[in-house]
Amino acid sequence: MDVSPYLSFKGECEAAFTLYEKCFGGLLGPVFRYAGTPFEDQVPADWQDKVMHASVTLGRQILMGADVAPERYEEPKGFSLSIQLNRVDDAERIFEQLSENGKILTPLAKTFWAARFGAVVDRFGVAWLINCEGPDD
Repeated sequence: MDVSPYLSFKGECEAAFTLYEKCFGGLLGPVFRYAGTPFEDQVPADWQDKVMHASVTLGRQILMGADVAPERYEEPKGFSLSIQLNRVDDAERIFEQLSENGKILTPLAKTFWAARFGAVVDRFGVAWLINCEGPDD
């Protein structure tokens, strides 16, 4: 069994997944728009080009998401996506990219359990934990 997170966005899904593709070296899958689907009447008229469903493959995992109608959107809370890394330089790069225009909750630093650990909420409101167990460079 696989568990794949499905994230809701308030109109920024495409921008978020483009960032995640770049940041994590992922592979963006097909992007489906509301226009021309049975769901086109469930979003405002100016949302027809918003994302009804998208995915990005990150390593062996798939992250999925969509833009939800403004009245149905709820800010994410009560969870974080945890990234496990083996290279300090990757942890530092990823943390920097996710924190740009976001909010750092715990600065990326060496801890007693990891070469680097940090927590950030990206500019799209998604909380990330960056944990690097590799050797400290």
